[in-house]
Amino acid sequence: MLTTTAIDLDEELLNRCLVLSVDEDREQTRAIHRMQREAETLEGLRRKHKRGRLSKLHQNAQRLLRPLAVVNHHARQLTFLDVKTRTRRDHEKYLALIRAVALVHQHQREVRAEDVDGKRVDCVVVTLDDIAVANRLAAEVLGRTLDELSPQSRRFLEQVHDMVSEHCQVLQLDQADYRFSRSDLREHTGWSYPQVRRHLDRLVEMEYVLVHRGGRGQCFVYELLWDGKGREGETFLIGLVDVEALRKGVKPGGTTATLTPPKAEFDPSLTPHLPPVDPPFSSEDSAAKRSSSSTSEPEGESEAEKRTSGAESRSASYAHPDDVDTGADEDSE
Repeated sequence: MLTTTAIDLDEELLNRCLVLSVDEDREQTRAIHRMQREAETLEGLRRKHKRGRLSKLHQNAQRLLRPLAVVNHHARQLTFLDVKTRTRRDHEKYLALIRAVALVHQHQREVRAEDVDGKRVDCVVVTLDDIAVANRLAAEVLGRTLDELSPQSRRFLEQVHDMVSEHCQVLQLDQADYRFSRSDLREHTGWSYPQVRRHLDRLVEMEYVLVHRGGRGQCFVYELLWDGKGREGETFLIGLVDVEALRKGVKPGGTTATLTPPKAEFDPSLTPHLPPVDPPFSSEDSAAKRSSSSTSEPEGESEAEKRTSGAESRSASYAHPDDVDTGADEDSE
């Protein structure tokens, strides 16, 4: 396990790890302060001794787990985001998460014995409840690792949006007309100057915020470009299958957040440089057409002349200027 306070992590490291972030909200800070104060009391001393017994209990429970194989009969129906190459490793994490959820429930379900190449293999079968639990965890853990912003920068962006929306409502301004400074952000968020500077620079780099030059020399003001979309968690959906649809026996035709565009169907009739395609006809119609063409009279001279003149005009219109005989050589002779 690695811990860091850095905002930007190496991409090769991110797709090899499960990234968990610390809750930096004010309510969480208050809860931590309350627990720290209670740890100084007699109840806190008793809780400290009880914590050691609980840790040993969980360790003993883990020792009861057998190294069983996990079989997922719903694996072919699972879906995952496929618009990024890095999701190849994230998909493996998602499947491993499902296996882990099923493995810890091995004492709550039947352990099956399967014959694999003449050998007995004990295994536990994945249920839809296991997939539902894994989806809920994956959307929070894997989904945030796929977000282009870190959790801290995402939280800072939401606070900026709250401040801008509040001031625009009071001043009767559009969001595009409102400007704010770093000091405004420090006052609203209560974050330190280094925190505001790092996260604000990240938002400017990702084009969530636009920089404007202020009216006092080198002072800069900022404009919020983000309109709040994805704030309720839509950004963190990673294309997981709908478990309720699987329960009802409905074949999944898509995912909860499919980002792959639908395959376009080619319609020749809508293409300007191609003639319309004739509808298909049966063999009887084909024979009738061949017989009528063999017995019909040759076309008239007027029609043939029209086609010939049309072909000559088309060939002349596409002739190279050097190939056109203008008679200049005869005049020069």
